Amino acid sequence: MAEKLLLLGHRGARRYAEENTLPAFDLALDHGAHGFEFDVRRTRDLHTVIVHDPKLHGLVLRRHNLHQIQARCEHLHHAAPPSLEDVLDHYSRSAFLNIEVKVRGIEAIVAQAVRRTQPKRYFISSFLPGVVKRLHRLDRNLILGALAQTPWQLRRWKVLPAEYVVPHYRLLTPRLMEALHAAGRKVVTWTVNDPRHMRRAAELGVDGIISDDTKLLVATLG
Repeated sequence: MAEKLLLLGHRGARRYAEENTLPAFDLALDHGAHGFEFDVRRTRDLHTVIVHDPKLHGLVLRRHNLHQIQARCEHLHHAAPPSLEDVLDHYSRSAFLNIEVKVRGIEAIVAQAVRRTQPKRYFISSFLPGVVKRLHRLDRNLILGALAQTPWQLRRWKVLPAEYVVPHYRLLTPRLMEALHAAGRKVVTWTVNDPRHMRRAAELGVDGIISDDTKLLVATLG
């Protein structure tokens, strides 16, 4: 288990900057977080984009190519979203990276990007069990995580090839923590924005906490 509690920003320091952007990631690190979680989707022409929702500025990402998305961003005077490759190139040596894969069909692209950059500290997570299994089949050396928001989703940790289990903080119990650690899993919980919940998660023995408020997280537990 981790010797030090891992403090991560949720989509960067999203309480203080536009989420899933390089400035938000930089700010999370400036606040003293060890790294951050971020979301990976794909365009129609199979480029990666760091966006949480399936739409960006009214465009369905999987139905539009990268040029169309960049043109819409430019028209609205917004920065185009970074790619997975951008994030890995910027932070693979300096930050702990929690790469959340939001959609099927980009597992090979994600695996290749991670193999190329070899980030120092990371794991790849998904709510989609098929994505986790596919990544494992592509490369058994990848460090993977299983996300869970419900008790039903949480039960899947036993059958998924995931070193990290990533439950919502409301799912945490002493019994769960004992079972996960006894099975050799690491536990990173999300999205914890209240100091009382941050301290409870730490007292339960989680290995990491993801928060929208990286400044508060570091002030509380750093």
